[in-house]
Amino acid sequence: MSLTKEKKREIVKRFETHAGDTGSAEVQIALLTERIQTLSTHFDMHKKDNHSRLGLLKMVGKRRRLLNYLKEHKPGSYKQVIKELGLRR
Repeated sequence: MSLTKEKKREIVKRFETHAGDTGSAEVQIALLTERIQTLSTHFDMHKKDNHSRLGLLKMVGKRRRLLNYLKEHKPGSYKQVIKELGLRR
């Protein structure tokens, strides 16, 4: 259910703003999006897993706050991240 090291490395490499970047808003949004998609498929099979659903809702809220930050401080980067991840907004 969790991200593998290889998948995480691939996502970080794709969205990093500079070499060795693992904490920028762009990278965090991409990683959260991947985890959210994984959990969403988990709920197709386990409909009553409400403990994990709470974690999912927290991740969605965190991603929303990061997207709002990015939109306010780096509009160009915001548009690029939204487009690459296929998020609607």
